[in-house]
Amino acid sequence: MKEDYNQETALEGLTLGKSVAYVSEYDASLLQPVPRSLSRDKIGLHASSLPFTGVDIWTGYELSWLTAKGKPQVALLECRVPISSPNLIESKSFKLYLNSFNQTRFNSVTEVQQHLIEALSACAGETVEVEIILPDAFNQLTIAGLPGKNIDDLDITVEHYAPVEGLLKTASDAIVTESLNSNLLKSNCLITNQPDWASLYIHYQGPQIDHESLLRYIISFRQHNEFHEQCVERIYSDLLKCCQPTNLTVYARYTRRGGLDINPFRTNFEEAPKNTRDARQ
Repeated sequence: MKEDYNQETALEGLTLGKSVAYVSEYDASLLQPVPRSLSRDKIGLHASSLPFTGVDIWTGYELSWLTAKGKPQVALLECRVPISSPNLIESKSFKLYLNSFNQTRFNSVTEVQQHLIEALSACAGETVEVEIILPDAFNQLTIAGLPGKNIDDLDITVEHYAPVEGLLKTASDAIVTESLNSNLLKSNCLITNQPDWASLYIHYQGPQIDHESLLRYIISFRQHNEFHEQCVERIYSDLLKCCQPTNLTVYARYTRRGGLDINPFRTNFEEAPKNTRDARQ
């Protein structure tokens, strides 16, 4: 009961799920943090001993501002929030914050980037990497599917639409190195219940994971309410606990909402990928 109360108290001030006025003049105070500890405490994760490293990779498709002469500029935004930061950045507040650039004049792209770094880092509680991609580089961006074997065509019976870690099991004790992916991950926003759609990538070395059990487990998130980053950490923790891989990566690419997509990456053995979007993004 105390845990639920603390979470409700921490989230009740968020603009998510509430009617708000859109601001077109720069305002960093629009950004709202969510403590990562809210969900990590529930699954037994502690900041001092996380079983993974990683990053939350955000892509913003609607970044715009005015030059000093008042001429509009457009760009794409990529930012990387370290998972060691005490807070994740609430997505609607991020969108509102980006809208506040629309009618604000800046002297240079560098000035825009510096404002983003300072405000996002202050919200997350740790330095956030920011890249602004200008229109002359748009044609260099690529669309690509996630690597590995897709397991979505497996003919399975599904009975659970809320996460059940016990669904996960290994197929054998044989040690394998394997990459798997699925487009069937769906969860719901913790506050608004709106659907969040994603493609999921799992790369591991260890006892072979039973593919049918993994697909049932992925589908079991279908009516689960949790933020994107929290879902990925839950999946990582359950796989580590139930299947005991030595090396493990879990990476989800969520479809965009409000001009933003969130792509949480968690691993204990490899570098974060380039931000290559998939066809649904």
